[in-house]
Order: sequence, then C-alpha cells, then structure tokens
Amino acid sequence: MWLSRKIIFLQTLLCFFLVGINCKRLTEYQFVVKEALYRRLCSTKPILTVNGEFPGPTIRAYHGETIYVNVHNKGNSNITLHWHGVKQPRNPWSDGPEYITQCPIKPGGKFRQKLIFSYEEGTLWWHAHSDWERATVHGPIFIYPKEGESYPFPTPDAEVAIVLGEWWKSQVQDVYEEFISSGGTPNTSDAITINGQPGDFFPCSKSETFKLNVHHGKTYFLRIVNAAMNLNLFFSVAKHNLTVVGADSGYTKPLIRDYIVITPGQTVDALLHANQKPSDYYMAARAYSSAFGVPFNNATTTARVHYMENHAPTKSPPLPYLPYYNDTKAALDYYVSLKGLTETYPFEVPKDITTHILSTLSINTLPCLEDQTCAGPNGTRLASSMNNISFVTPRFDILEAYYYHINGVYDRGFPRFPPLEFDYTAEYLPLVLQIPKRGTKVAVIKYGSTVELVFQGTNLVTRIDHPIHVHGISLFAVGYGIGNFDKEKDPLNYNLHDPPLVNTVLVPNNGWASIRFYALNPGMLHWKIALFLKCILCIYFKHS
Repeated sequence: MWLSRKIIFLQTLLCFFLVGINCKRLTEYQFVVKEALYRRLCSTKPILTVNGEFPGPTIRAYHGETIYVNVHNKGNSNITLHWHGVKQPRNPWSDGPEYITQCPIKPGGKFRQKLIFSYEEGTLWWHAHSDWERATVHGPIFIYPKEGESYPFPTPDAEVAIVLGEWWKSQVQDVYEEFISSGGTPNTSDAITINGQPGDFFPCSKSETFKLNVHHGKTYFLRIVNAAMNLNLFFSVAKHNLTVVGADSGYTKPLIRDYIVITPGQTVDALLHANQKPSDYYMAARAYSSAFGVPFNNATTTARVHYMENHAPTKSPPLPYLPYYNDTKAALDYYVSLKGLTETYPFEVPKDITTHILSTLSINTLPCLEDQTCAGPNGTRLASSMNNISFVTPRFDILEAYYYHINGVYDRGFPRFPPLEFDYTAEYLPLVLQIPKRGTKVAVIKYGSTVELVFQGTNLVTRIDHPIHVHGISLFAVGYGIGNFDKEKDPLNYNLHDPPLVNTVLVPNNGWASIRFYALNPGMLHWKIALFLKCILCIYFKHS
C-alpha cells in the first residue's frame, strides 16, 4: 500500500514536470503553396501564392522566439522559402536558398522549417527563393520586443504592413524563362503595387486601391517591405513626414524625412503621425533607377491615407514629393543619414579587422551560344560577376555538399581581391574586360573573424546601382562613396560610431559600399546581387 502511494506520488511529480516543460505552446504556421486567380489591370490570371493570399500571410514572433512553418507545395514546380533577414543561428538548413542551403521542395512535397529568431526586432519578410516565384510568393514578418519590454520609441497606436511589389500581365515564369533564354533584360513590369494593388492611376484599379484609415492625432507604425524584383523605390506620403526608426530589423536613431529610399529586399520601420487636416492624402512609390540604357517601370503606384474624421470628399488627393528617377544624390543622402541606435546593438562595431575582402560588382556579357540569337549588347548574353566570376548554380546544394564532403559541387578559392585591376569606374573600358569567368566559387572564412567587405561597382557594359543582401548575419554599413574605393583615404571617413545594422545595402552607381561583420554564425552565407542576373558569393565559416 505504501509503495503504491509512493509510485502514484512520483507519477504526479513527473506529470507536473512534463507540464512545466510544455507550458508554452509552440508557434506554428501552415503554408500551402498553391495557385489562385487574381484580377489586376482588367485581366485575370493564376498566380502562385501561399494560402491563396497576395501578398502572403504575416508571420509574427517575439525577440528570441523559435517558430515552425510547415510548408506544403501544391504548386506545379519546385520551390523553396527564405526567411529574409532571420539569422537562423546554427540552423542554416532552414534558410531557404535553392541549391545553396537546401534542395527545393518538389511538387506535392512537404518541409517543416524552423525559424530561430535571435536579436532581430522590427520588420523582415519571407519569400520564395526559386527563379522568379518571389514576385507573388512573399509576405511580411513582424518581430516584437521580448514580452514585457517595449520599443525604444513611444508605442504607436496601430501597425500596418506596406508591401511594395510589381505586377506583370503575363505569367512571371514566362518573363523569367524568356530573358534567360534570350540573354537580354527582362520585360518591365506592367505596374508597381502597394499591398498588391496598383493604385488609382492604373486601369481597372481605383476601386481596389489600398486605403489606410487613420484618426487625427494618432501614430501609425508603417512596416515597409520592398518585395519588387528589380526596382529601387522612392516612397513618400503627401503632406506628412516619415520618422524612420528601424531598418532590416535593427533600430535606428529617429530620422525625419519627407521621402525614403528602399532597395529590393530591404525593410524600413517608419512612424506616420496623422497630424494634418482631415482629408485624403496619397502615399506613393516610384522607381529610382540611374542605370543608362536599362529599361524600367517609371510609373507611380499609390495608396490613400484616409482620415476618419468628417471632411469634404477628396476627388484628387495631393501627390507627395518624390525625387527624380535618377537622383543618385537623393538616394545616397538618405542612406548616409541613417544612424544605428547604439544602445540596442547586440555587439560593438568591429574595429580590429582580421579579414579584408574587396569585390567588384559588374554587368558582363557572354558569347551567344551556337545557333542561337541573343538579345544582349551586340548579340551577346548578359551576365554579372563578383571579382570577375559569374556564379554557376549547382544541381546539388552547397551546404549539404560541404557537410557530407561531397566533391565536385563547388570550388574553394573565391578571390579576396579583384584578379584584374583597372579603373573600375572609367567612362570607357576595354571590351575584353566584359567577359567573366564562370564557376561555383566559395570563400572560406575562419570562425570568429572580423570581416571588412568592400563592394566596388564598375562601369562594365553599364553602371548600375547594386542592391546586395546577405544571409545569416547582420552587417554594419560603415561607408559609401562615388568612384573607386581608396583603401588609404576612404576608411578615414567611415562611420564606426553609429552605423546602421542591416542585412541589405545599396552599392551606388559607379561607387562603393563598405560593410563590417563578425563571422560568428557557422554555415553557408549567401551574398546576392538583387538583380535579374545571378551573381552570388558563398561563404562558409571554418572552425579553427
């Protein structure tokens, strides 16, 4: 009798112990990738979506939380999903880049992805990472401070996602396959969108224009995502200033601007104070594109900020100020003005650099294949390169090849400095420099290194602004400049006091950008020029 009571007591203790372990329910999302019909610009077409939504569902998490996303691919092609800006410490297997950290999810397949949030707070986003599927397969991620803690700014009255994107009347996959086949530039989109809608200035669109309802005196937290495929964008709200308080899930010192610049892949957290006369006002976005001879969509997308207080109907709301489409000075001025909020840094800005890398970013040409007509300059095929190497996508993922010691998938030895030195931004450059080498090159960085990486734009084929995104880490954007980087003079002007902590930088037209980071997250980093041309640098951290 005594023994049976003791056993029951121990069982009860064990039950309470197990309940304690599982007291916090796991956060899980169900993502079904499938086609859905959407009508835009007077015509209807099927698009690939998650759960039938465009833009896709919002993921919400807290600082330091771990969540799971169960992905079921009911589409007709392979796909992967990437959690853009989520660091995934020691968890690269769920990062998402196709054939870099994982093989794609086949049609009918399922994959349970683990998202480990560390020090991120603010706004990030998720998107497909296969071909051009991310044009419609994307959505925001809201990351809140730890429970019981608050923002480093007054708590806003409401929050709203502002997802900027593009829309093609034709099938996106057809656009992708056509320019890959021809070697030319992709057809420009037919509309720019705000939360999936083109806005009042496009046909068959006015009734569906996104409307943000506000109350006078309230403050609204705009979580802005640039999900466009190729377009850097200026964004503004008529008669209202925006107070930028974060970028890429890192807090910034409050920056009051009448416009912002946001490059593909970037996110911006901005406060909108509803402090104007009750009426309707346009928020608007249009392209920033300084490349010579490269076609782009120069239309303006709009949404409405609608004050809920009584006011006379507004047939034609005022449009906001947006800089001219090729105003590089306006774009660079905005980025240089961003300052990090130092008291929220998860670590200090690296000062003692152990690893230096200088990489050129170039538009290139490759010879046309035999018996083929190509649409690039002088009958060539367009390409792009970093340090004169144009990335070749393997048919097996690099991370798995590294982990299981599978040979023949990639090569080490990505050059730390340009193999060909020349006047990178000169007006006229020899045609022979336009042809890159091709390969799947990987740079190996020792774990614990402090790295400075300078991206140098060139004037090969055409000069262009290069958006660069990095997976797996955050980086300090310590410097920008126009012209060729001077390793003796330019570092003297670095901002090593309060640079913004971001995951995406815009390398200016015929200029350079310098970043610093700690190599503390083992795995496969993945640098990508966010253009229609593939050019990727893979870095994995090697333990000593």
